[in-house]
Amino acid sequence: MRISDLLDFDSDLIVSSLALNSNGIIEGSIFIALNGANHHGLSYAKSAIEKGAIAILFDSEDAKIADGFLTDTRVLKISIKDLAKNLSDIAARFYGEPSHEMNVIGITGTNGKTSCSQFLAQALDNCSVIGTIGWGKIGELKQTLNTTPDALAVQKMLETLKNDGCKNVAMEVSSHGLAQGRVNSVKFKGAIFTNFSRDHLDYHSTMEAYLETKLKLFNTPQLEFAVINLDDEISEKIIAAIPKNVTIIGVTTKDKIAVRGQTLSAENIELNLNGIQFDALWQNQKQALHVPLIGLFNLENVLCVLAVMLKLGIELDDAANRLTNLKSVDGRMERFGGENNQPLVIVDYAHTTDALEKVLASLRLHTKGKLGVVFGCGGNRDKGKRPQMGQVAEQFADWVIITDDNPRFESNEAIVLDILSGCLDNEAKVIHDRARAIRNAIETATAQDCILIAGKGHENYQEINGVQFPFNDAECVREIMAQL
Repeated sequence: MRISDLLDFDSDLIVSSLALNSNGIIEGSIFIALNGANHHGLSYAKSAIEKGAIAILFDSEDAKIADGFLTDTRVLKISIKDLAKNLSDIAARFYGEPSHEMNVIGITGTNGKTSCSQFLAQALDNCSVIGTIGWGKIGELKQTLNTTPDALAVQKMLETLKNDGCKNVAMEVSSHGLAQGRVNSVKFKGAIFTNFSRDHLDYHSTMEAYLETKLKLFNTPQLEFAVINLDDEISEKIIAAIPKNVTIIGVTTKDKIAVRGQTLSAENIELNLNGIQFDALWQNQKQALHVPLIGLFNLENVLCVLAVMLKLGIELDDAANRLTNLKSVDGRMERFGGENNQPLVIVDYAHTTDALEKVLASLRLHTKGKLGVVFGCGGNRDKGKRPQMGQVAEQFADWVIITDDNPRFESNEAIVLDILSGCLDNEAKVIHDRARAIRNAIETATAQDCILIAGKGHENYQEINGVQFPFNDAECVREIMAQL
């Protein structure tokens, strides 16, 4: 593609690639120099030029900075107003608007994004995912650095999926991704709102700002339908913010009715160790379903997925049949034991107050003996939720072990003290070593007990002082259970 076809700039030079990192430069690349958290991309411009960049893109507000870094260079210097905001559009144009040729379903909400995306990929034909635990086809996922990758990476991934013949894409859309314009030029056919609770206030500062950012997904151009969890207390506020031309499908486990649009509901709900049994009601049809998943909140996720399938033209009985074969997602209500005289152990990513409460409340329905929880909180993140999570753990579990999560650059002792400040009875046990905490929980439990290992889910590392040490909750549990 010529530069003049890509940008409002007169040049017949041919662009071979776009790169945000100078290490990704090849001959003929355009280097996009954004202002990062620690360094300005312009400081790497000369390195990019040495590797073959033919042009340097920078924000027009950084023109003076560019003058300092780009003196005596012969490559094209192109300033773009609001570069970060417009990067998605530039990338989409370069990669041929790939999202226009697939059904892209955006999923946002505090919790449940990964489960919904993975369930959609399992249930829909020819469906891939982009999200927290990777991108691509199920079983062949490639790693992502963020839940929603940068604007350039998103478009490149979509192009790859399109070229691979993918017809459907389930994409997790984080509040960071929305705030930073990473999906500005993605054409979403449908969008899901799972739920809303406290998280990421270290970034958004207020719940109001956090919500306002989430709402951006439902105002994307060409959005056709939105699936809204009516059981969330702010669902009506979400619906009120959605443009009138967007079809709304509300889903509920509590007999709610959407104030606008259609309603898909679940009735006659039964929870057991084999999964969830319920009747789905949709447009005067009733369909009995069984899904092999644990937790009432997973029923909300399944209903969201079912609603998308119905809007994509799949008949209710066919959709129900596909959902009976769902498999749990790694690190999301992942089950171990529960038989052969072993306690039931659940590994889950629950790392917010709301998620921890919902998981513990759901597990209570599956527990014959005592319910215990092992959890911690991440360092250098929202400190306000720590005492809240301590309070919830104490309230909904029979016993609590507080351990280290990802302390990052914070004192693990200070993090634990923040959590303990929300505990009233001071009976929580503190074991900083996560592996030892998990072992203590399992070895002291009875076969009737249930243990939740919360907070890290699928993660295969523990970050301490900037170093990622290999660690995975599920692997730790498997090793311990094998020794019982």
